[in-house]
Amino acid sequence: MTYDKNNIFARILRKELPAKIVYEDDYALAFHDIAPKAPVHILVIPKKPYVSFFDFSERATPKETVGFTKAIHNVIASLNLQDKGFWILSSHGSGGGQVIFHYHIHIFSGRRPSELVSSHS
Repeated sequence: MTYDKNNIFARILRKELPAKIVYEDDYALAFHDIAPKAPVHILVIPKKPYVSFFDFSERATPKETVGFTKAIHNVIASLNLQDKGFWILSSHGSGGGQVIFHYHIHIFSGRRPSELVSSHS
C-alpha cells in the first residue's frame, strides 16, 4: 500500500489540523483521540510516513524503533497509567480494522479490554 501524505495523521504532524497533544519528541507524536472509546484514549504515531506496523517493522531504523517504543512508554508514564492499567492496540490493514493508513497505536485506560472490543470501530 502506498502512503497517503494527506491522511489525517500526516496533516496533524504538519500542524495543518489541531490535536490535543500530550507528548512529542523526534520520533513520535501522541494526542487524544477525537472520538475516545475509553476515559483515556491516546494515539501515538511515528513522525515518519509508515503505513502500518508491518511497514514500520520492516523499514524503520533501530533508532526509530527504540525511539517510538520509548515515546509510548513516556506517554504511559506521564499519565501514570502503569499503576492504573492500560491496553495497547494497533490494527493492520482494512481486514484488521485499520482505518487511517499511517501507523499508529492506541493507548486505552479506564475500561476493560472486553468493553473496548465491543465499542471499538
